[in-house]
Amino acid sequence: MARRNSFGKPFMFIAWGLALAMLVWFFEDKLQQQFNPNAQVQSRIDNGRVTVMLEQNRMGHYVARGQVNGQPVTFLLDTGATLVAVPEDLAQKLGLRKGRQGMSQTANGRVITYRTEIDRLELGEIELNDVAASITPGMDGEVILLGMSALKEFELIQKGDTLTLRY
Repeated sequence: MARRNSFGKPFMFIAWGLALAMLVWFFEDKLQQQFNPNAQVQSRIDNGRVTVMLEQNRMGHYVARGQVNGQPVTFLLDTGATLVAVPEDLAQKLGLRKGRQGMSQTANGRVITYRTEIDRLELGEIELNDVAASITPGMDGEVILLGMSALKEFELIQKGDTLTLRY
């Protein structure tokens, strides 16, 4: 009888471990959905114009999946950014080349940046070519700030928690 109990404890620990892992996976997915409710960007084409509708995330930002030069990325729309701003580590992964050095004023103060150009930027069915951008060495993370060098091409309409981009 004692032998049966000795086998039960390891299996109970394994069961609890699996349950905990499933809960972590479930809540990780929920947190990602709250950060980026636009993981699958939906586009509509009417009369030759592309319309993309984005939902606000729980922090009031518009975050969406897209592509830079054919590689998947996450964008954070930022009308306060003059250029599309790419963290340096991500720029290297995307194969972006550093150009002329400059300075930019950010919420965290003045920072060194390097000019670059994105050959192809995609958001849903919208495709922009030769977009001016900056590589920002001090910028952490894997999120690209989609600044006005790209956003100026769109008609932006915000209503409630939805932002409509027309191109």
